[in-house]
Order: sequence, then structure tokens, then C-alpha cells
Amino acid sequence: MQYTHLGRSGLLVSRLCLGTMNFGPQTDEATSHSIMDSALDAGINFFDTANVYGGHGHRGLTEEIVGRWFAKGGERRERVVLATKLYGTMTDLPNESKLSALNIRRALDASLKRLQTDYIDIYQFHHIDRNTPWDEIWQAIDVAVQQGKILYSGSSNFAGWHIAQAQEAAARRNYTGLISEQSIYNLLTRDVELEVIPAAQQYGLGLIPWSPLHGGLLGGVLKKERDGVRRTEGRAAETLKNHQAQIQEYEDLVDELGQEPGEVALSWLLHRPGVAAPIVGPRTQEQLDSALRALDISLEETTLKRLDGIFPGRKTAPEDYAW
Repeated sequence: MQYTHLGRSGLLVSRLCLGTMNFGPQTDEATSHSIMDSALDAGINFFDTANVYGGHGHRGLTEEIVGRWFAKGGERRERVVLATKLYGTMTDLPNESKLSALNIRRALDASLKRLQTDYIDIYQFHHIDRNTPWDEIWQAIDVAVQQGKILYSGSSNFAGWHIAQAQEAAARRNYTGLISEQSIYNLLTRDVELEVIPAAQQYGLGLIPWSPLHGGLLGGVLKKERDGVRRTEGRAAETLKNHQAQIQEYEDLVDELGQEPGEVALSWLLHRPGVAAPIVGPRTQEQLDSALRALDISLEETTLKRLDGIFPGRKTAPEDYAW
């Protein structure tokens, strides 16, 4: 396994992050535990979850599954860099969502209980809260750090200027601020190259891409549809329709390379500047094994240029749209 510092921090994380969103809604608990064991055995030490994961009928279920896995012992908790998130609505009661000091305190304690641990390595803001000032957020986080309940903070789904705002507010308090940002980033969706990645690099945040296969559309979807293995519906079907020519050209290139589409898409992210660890969210052991194989793929410069030709990227703003 390869490891890297997460942003400017001294924290070492594996180049793949195990996402747990499917644990509970899509993958039963026994299989989820088996996947976590396999990931840990393979050297993945970075696990990501969120308080809302588990589905509308049982928000928090995923954290509970991870907590029961930790409770098995065997130094599972000690070997994992654990990241969870808050922001989403947990109940219909007021103050049970977003980033108020009150919700930070309550949501953190609830996550600690579900996860059966006394601290979170990286406590992440799942979305920007436009109604809570950063002085309030950082004061609440500072209290949690002093209590030993969290070690680091991270963001998710932030714009570039949100990162700047958060870091400047933290600097005024002589506080560390954010060390990571989770954003959607893949060959099909490269908007973060405009401002988010430059801001993250400027302020020392490691990028943690989510949806690296764009919901499976970069995982060989056309071949799977022809073979009757997959049927694409809803928004994914609309996206596939709009990008079918690109995706076909991509699958043809991957065939030429003698690789698997999903593994090349992951490998491409590992070649991108600023990327710390793409999040992989396996529903099965086979999907985890496929993700691990991406670590061994080295893409030549000519291949990277061909991928840029199929899926054009974005220049850093403002040069992307101005002089």
C-alpha cells in the first residue's frame, strides 16, 4: 500500500479511502465487516463515513455497523484513520442539522456513541453552512479538540472561496483549520480544477475525491449493458445518453490498454495533482479487489493526454474563461 500525508498535516493515509456509504442500505453487516477486514489487511487505513449514512429509515446505521466492527477488537480502531461527517438532518427537531455550535456538540457525541470510540480522527463538514459564522464553528471545533474528541477538521462539497473563508477565519484564531476537502471529481466531472483544487493546494488541504467512477458510468457501463449485466436508469441514464460517445471512446481506449475501465478511472485520479485518496465505496469484495488493482496501474503521459482529449479538463480560473 502507498501512503501520503493528508494535506499539510503530519497524518499519513492510504492512497485509497474506504467509503462506507453502502454499508447497511446495500451491503449487509456481515459482508460490510468482511470488506473492512480485507481493506485493513490490504493496508487501507483511511475509512470514511457520515452520521446520515444508513438510509432515511435508519440514519446512523452505517456508523453503528462500523462501531460494531471496531468493538471486535484486534486493534481495528487503532489501525484506522477514521473520518466522519455532520451537516445533514438527523431528525425533524430544530438544531439537528448543519453547523451550529449546538449541533456540532450533539452530533459529535452521537457519532462517537454509534462508532464505539472516544475520538474521531477527521471531523468533516458535509456541506457549507451559509447561516453559521466561522467564528462559531471554529470555537465549537476548538472545544471538541480540547476535549480530545476530534483531532483534525475537514470539509466536503465546499467551493474554493469557502475554503479560503474557512482558513482565513481559522488563521485569525491561530487554529489549524481544514486539512482536507471531499469533492466530486472524476474524468466526467472536472469542475473542481477551476478553483477548488487551487484553493486546496494553496491552503494545504488534501483532496479526497468522491464518486470516482461517476456512479459506475466509468466502470464499463456500455459493455455491461450489452452483456445484460447492468441496466442504467434515472439521472444516470440521462448522463449516459449525453456522454455516450465519450464513454464509448473511453472504453475502447481501456480495451486497447488491456485494463478495466473502473481501475483506469481510479488510477487517473491517483495521477492528479493535489489528490490524496479517492473514496471507493465497494458493495462487494470483488469491487474492493478491483479498486486495489488500480494502485498498480501506471498511466503513461501519452495515455493521460488521450484521456484529456476524451474528457477535457478545466484550466485554473480565471484563465479557463478569461485571459
